[in-house]
Amino acid sequence: MATDDSALPAAEVVGLLAEGDRLRCVAALALGASTVQEVAAAADLDVRRAGRALSRLVDGGLVESDRLGYRLLEEELRASARAAAAAAPAGDEHGGAPPAVAPVLRAFVKQGRLTSIPAVRSKRLVVLDWLAQDFELGRRYPEPEVNEVIRRRHDDAAALRRALVDEGFMDRSGGRYWRTGGTVDIRDS
Repeated sequence: MATDDSALPAAEVVGLLAEGDRLRCVAALALGASTVQEVAAAADLDVRRAGRALSRLVDGGLVESDRLGYRLLEEELRASARAAAAAAPAGDEHGGAPPAVAPVLRAFVKQGRLTSIPAVRSKRLVVLDWLAQDFELGRRYPEPEVNEVIRRRHDDAAALRRALVDEGFMDRSGGRYWRTGGTVDIRDS
């Protein structure tokens, strides 16, 4: 059993699985085949091709063989996946955003802060929708609290507060503001 420290590098695993015969052999092993003949039959390969693919998988460390046959080293495969996931960069802070929205957020939001207010209305609406997510539905906020929430994202709270109201993301009355628009994530509701 491999530990994450001794896991096969993910690039090597991908390289091993990138060839069709080897991938089919791994699938056959995962489904319970163990001899060359069983693997060949399950993978719909001739015995010679299956043997060649299995040999490469053994050399690559993804499969082991003994007198009883071949066995997929599933724990090594899992360890490789865990190690690759742990080593992966944190990635795009907007990776969960819809494809049409993510490029706008990448352009205007860095490390959770709005770098500038977009001049183009369609882009500004994306940014305002993103900003509106900071306000709870159904809650009324006094103006100083609205400013505080907005300042976590950008210093010009007055301009953004006004834009949120003008574009229908928030409404106001008697010095209190509440969210009236924007995207709602139903998983969080």
